Amino acid sequence: MNILLYLAKRFIAGETFEQAKEVVKRLNDRGFLVTIDILGESVTNKEQAEKARDSYIELLKNINTLGLNSNVSLKLTQMGLDIDDSYCHENVIKIIKTAVEYKNFVRIDMEGSRYTQRTIDIFKEVHRVYPQNIGMVIQSYLYRSKKDAEHAIENQHYIRLCKGAYKELPDIAFPDKKDVNKNFEEMTKELLLKGNYPAIATHDEKLIDIAKNFAIENGISKDKFEFQMLYGIRRDLQERLITEGYRVRIYVPYGTYWIPYTIRRIRERKENLWFVLRNIFRR
Repeated sequence: MNILLYLAKRFIAGETFEQAKEVVKRLNDRGFLVTIDILGESVTNKEQAEKARDSYIELLKNINTLGLNSNVSLKLTQMGLDIDDSYCHENVIKIIKTAVEYKNFVRIDMEGSRYTQRTIDIFKEVHRVYPQNIGMVIQSYLYRSKKDAEHAIENQHYIRLCKGAYKELPDIAFPDKKDVNKNFEEMTKELLLKGNYPAIATHDEKLIDIAKNFAIENGISKDKFEFQMLYGIRRDLQERLITEGYRVRIYVPYGTYWIPYTIRRIRERKENLWFVLRNIFRR
C-alpha cells in the first residue's frame, strides 16, 4: 500500500477537484495545456455511471469558472458501456452538450480491444453532431489502427495517437515493441501530414524527435499539432518541449479510484510497471 500511495502522489493529482485544480493551475502557469481525467472505469450500474456523468458536467463548469486551460478525457466504460451502448451514448451526449456550452472539448479514451469498435461507433455518432467538441484515441499496437487512422483523417476526426497500455493477444496486437514503435512512427507522419490537429502521446524521446524532425522537413508549424504526456512522467522532457516552443498537454487524473486504477495498470501489462519504476527516479 505504501508503494501504491507513493505512485499515486507522483502520478495522480489527488482525490478531489480542489486538489487537482491546484496542479492544473501550476501546469498552466508554466505554459502547459491540460486534459483532466476523473478516474473510473468498468461501471456496471446506472447510479455509478450517472454519478460519473454528472461529475464531468460539473468539472466542465469548474474549468470554465476558473479559467483553466484544460479539456477533459473520459472512458466509455465509466459512462455505462458495459450496461448498454445507447445508454452510454446518452450520457456522453449530456457531457458534450456542456462542453459545447462552455466552448470546451472532450476526448474519448480508448480501452481494451474488446471495446475498440464500440467506442469508435459511439464516437462517430457524437462527432456527426458535435464535430468540433469531441476527439478519440487510436493505439498503435493494434493491427487495425492504420485503417482506423485513415478513416479518421478522411473525416477530420481529432485524434490522440498512443501506443496502448492494455494486455492484448498477438492475433490482435503487435507483440514486439519495435513493431509497435514502427507503426506509431508511420501513423504519426500520416497524421501530421493529413490529420486534423493530431495529438502525439508518447514519452519515447526517439519517437518525439522523429515527429519534430518530420514536421520541420515538411513545413508543418508547431501550432498544427501537440504532444501529450502523463502527469509526473518525464517532467524534464515536458519542460524541454515547452522551452522549444511546442504545445504540450499533460494528462492529469484525479479521483478516489486511484487504488484500483494503479493495481489494474500494474496487473494488465508488466511493461506498465517497468515504465513507472523507470520514471520514479527521473525528474
